[in-house]
Amino acid sequence: MRSEKEVYDGIYVSEDSVVEDGVKIYAPAHISDGSHVCSGAVIMPFCRLSHAYVCGGARVYSSTIENSFVSANCAVGPYAYLRGGAYVGENCRIGDFVEIKNSRIGDGSKAAHLAYVGDAVVGKGVNIGCGAVFCNYDGKVKSETVVGDGAFIGANCNIVAPVKIGAGAYIAAGTTVTEDVENADFVIGRARQSAKRGGAAGRYAGGGERNG
Repeated sequence: MRSEKEVYDGIYVSEDSVVEDGVKIYAPAHISDGSHVCSGAVIMPFCRLSHAYVCGGARVYSSTIENSFVSANCAVGPYAYLRGGAYVGENCRIGDFVEIKNSRIGDGSKAAHLAYVGDAVVGKGVNIGCGAVFCNYDGKVKSETVVGDGAFIGANCNIVAPVKIGAGAYIAAGTTVTEDVENADFVIGRARQSAKRGGAAGRYAGGGERNG
């Protein structure tokens, strides 16, 4: 499959793309626009690569990679979307329904599911929780977020750029970050939970009455 147009068994490789010996591709797959897939990579079914570079040992599951670079021994997908100059470092996990745009992800970092990382520089060994959103656009300009090595970003956090999160910082689930966070800080920003006894009555047609 070196530099020649091929369509067979549901696999398409454009004339300007390179698939090295030792790559495993499972149909259907579409590799085009000067993409390069290195020996030892695995491209699972329903992948689309355009202007993509995938290093050896990487595994891509049912995902789209456009104008982006995936380093060695990464797992991408299923249903991930890398675009706009995304760079994923070695041994990273980019899981299902994660979108990365114009961002650099450091070695060993992971965004396991349902996250958006836009216009960011993320350090090494960072955890990006489920539902985390890097809020990079205010309606007029797009701004950058910087996350230091070893930081933890919990589920359903909003990271409002421009902002810096220091190395080893811990952002608790449900927090909206609007100011810089220092190294090793613990940040929690959510409304305190309150309950009105019996206040749910009549609010949901399918709900039952309070027992006891």
